[in-house]
Amino acid sequence: MANRLKAVLVGSDTLLGREVRDLVATSVPSLDLRLIAAEGEQAGTLTRQGEEPTVVEELTAENLADASIVFLAGSSDSTRKALELSGDSVSIIDLTYAAEERPDARLRAPMIESGSDLDGATVHVIADPAAIALALFLRRLQTNDPIRRCVIDVLAPASERGASGVEELQNQTVSLLSFKKMPRNIFDAQLSFNLLARLGEEAPVALEETELRIERHLATLLSLPGDGEDAPMPSLRVIQAPVFHGYSFSAWVQFESSPGTEAIESSLAAGAIEVRSSEFDPPSNVGQAGQSGIAVGAIAPDRNDAEACWFWIVADNLRLLAENAVAVAKEIA
Repeated sequence: MANRLKAVLVGSDTLLGREVRDLVATSVPSLDLRLIAAEGEQAGTLTRQGEEPTVVEELTAENLADASIVFLAGSSDSTRKALELSGDSVSIIDLTYAAEERPDARLRAPMIESGSDLDGATVHVIADPAAIALALFLRRLQTNDPIRRCVIDVLAPASERGASGVEELQNQTVSLLSFKKMPRNIFDAQLSFNLLARLGEEAPVALEETELRIERHLATLLSLPGDGEDAPMPSLRVIQAPVFHGYSFSAWVQFESSPGTEAIESSLAAGAIEVRSSEFDPPSNVGQAGQSGIAVGAIAPDRNDAEACWFWIVADNLRLLAENAVAVAKEIA
């Protein structure tokens, strides 16, 4: 099909890369997606893209030369190399945040944005999935029931650190049950059967860095044009949870005047938000795996504050990030 837009995916075998591959194959037939190996991946291997066999190619200027769109889903090193090798006219969709500081970069989350005015942007940095999930929740809530203040605990999964984070949690669990020394390369602390408010000093990425990025991206998303006043910025605390996949959020919201849980459930359910009323089990990160948007449940009034309610929110972190990246590609295509 000669008229299909050419795109490449750098980091095709990462957790994020696989998610992007699946979504492109099922929802963007107008893209001719080629797979590129990131740092640490093996070029030349045979795999599948949709129903077709394909070879994972090497990250070179030649293999990027004819692409109109470049998805970046690999390591920070491969992202920087791809940015150096890409031409000026190519559209970059960065899922790694490595291009965030570039002056020509624009933070994107089509699931939040009210329009698709690209303003000539060529570098699209997809917002942190936790920020996207919370912006969906808070903006919808604010539209119907103005918020006075909000406090949110963010429970981060191991998959936010990529396949190496998932593998380390798995190996820690096996080692702990076998009374062996646990690997600590990613978290530099025991995550298995544990909750961490801070990672070890030797961890490659500090938990505080993740927390600051979520806050920064959420502040931008909450300020995007929409109906009524902007939702106030919540107080956030990120905790590393001993789960493989999926964000969970415990949110305390104080309203200007609480309308009650039934009215909140009714007004909150819309678009990418699924609401589980009290007659159903609350959503879980396991149950949300592979699902679009966010799920909200266990909505309960605060017994000590008549104007406040508790919320439980879950989201598939990889799916949410990939969905927004593919939505940007659809705009371009």
